[in-house]
Amino acid sequence: MTDNSIQVVLPGGSRVDAAFKGFTIKTDQPAYAGGENTAPSPFDLFLASLATCAGYYVLAFCQERKIPTSGITLTMTMERPPKARLLSKVEVVIHLPADFPAKYATAVVKAAEQCTVKATIAEPPEMVLRAEIAAG
Repeated sequence: MTDNSIQVVLPGGSRVDAAFKGFTIKTDQPAYAGGENTAPSPFDLFLASLATCAGYYVLAFCQERKIPTSGITLTMTMERPPKARLLSKVEVVIHLPADFPAKYATAVVKAAEQCTVKATIAEPPEMVLRAEIAAG
């Protein structure tokens, strides 16, 4: 397996696990969807990847400028119209402590906007799904 492939296995129930770069990422479905709620759902991980990606860019911005990151948090909220499957809005608020240099407040938002996950959603890659039946 290479760094650009993910091996997915189905261990039972509604669980789906992914092996990637030496990690095993476990997922499950919530109880209301037939799962056991033993791990985040794949969609939950997707949302967390958006929020943590923005957080990483905030962290890198501060580290480059030697700005302390203590007290910085991010909150991501999502809006979904009633009975809709897809989100209509995602908002990330970067909470900055009182001692954060005000001159960097706009720039730290611009840094967070560089998130690779966000950019991939904005310009989605071609996604190809296919089945292969093993010989034998």
